Amino acid sequence: MVRYNAKGSRYSKAFTLVELLVVIAIIGVLVGLLLPAVQAAREAARRCSCVNNITQIGLSLHNHEFHHESFPAGVINPAGPILNESQGIHISWVVQILPYLEQNALFRLCDQAAGAYAPVNKPVRGARISVLRCPSSPSPNSVVSQDNEIALSNYAGCHHGVESPINNDNNGILFLNSKVRFDDIYDGSSNTILLSEHLFDAEISDLGWVSGTPSTLRNTGTLEIYKQYDFTGAVAPDQKATPVDLTHVGGFGSHHGGGLINVSLADGSTRAVSSNVEPSVLQQLGNRSDGEIPKNPW
Repeated sequence: MVRYNAKGSRYSKAFTLVELLVVIAIIGVLVGLLLPAVQAAREAARRCSCVNNITQIGLSLHNHEFHHESFPAGVINPAGPILNESQGIHISWVVQILPYLEQNALFRLCDQAAGAYAPVNKPVRGARISVLRCPSSPSPNSVVSQDNEIALSNYAGCHHGVESPINNDNNGILFLNSKVRFDDIYDGSSNTILLSEHLFDAEISDLGWVSGTPSTLRNTGTLEIYKQYDFTGAVAPDQKATPVDLTHVGGFGSHHGGGLINVSLADGSTRAVSSNVEPSVLQQLGNRSDGEIPKNPW
């Protein structure tokens, strides 16, 4: 808009429509350029937090090995194979390292002899532990099943090098009634996966971190691809649910961008593995004593 002052000079007091549109367009371009950078920075921070979590869990497993002269049993149960259902003792390795995660009160509260699903352990099953949660995961911190709150974990120990039921003959580090020592890791602790991330699975979401099932144990037989769930216990409409196999375990997986999955090795180090890693290399990393040295880089 153009106005005249007392001396008759012209001056502009407001934007013209064209000028306003140009400014809006410039702002839109800047926002479009900045948003991906902001999102990338946020994801980098979340992945860094995930690395810290998995490193802390790995060190807690090391502390257990130091004090008890073996890593904890992947799952405590009278016999195998472990079924993906809330029946049995099924005390997970996570329960056994609670003192080393600064969770002594929870450890004392858990009645391991009664089993993971006993009513007496209801408060423990519902306890949310922040170090067990990956910040990049869109899954809930807990689910409700039969009026019980069940806290979840995004991390799982490696029980076997290939897809196989959780049993006492597995070749990973954490499996049924295992008592693996550093001396038992014949391939070297820097060549063996101790634990990694896994994706939300609606089929086993009612088991939780107290349970030594696929909720806290996975293998290196495959790497799972992220699927979109509605997080109410059902697969989204565009996903087809596969037939239920009560002994199926599944592999590791991640919600991080770039197809990267954080893994903690038995030597205490944490590194990222690409989802494009050769299957044979991944299986070698999951087997503690196959005599094979995975080729680098992986």
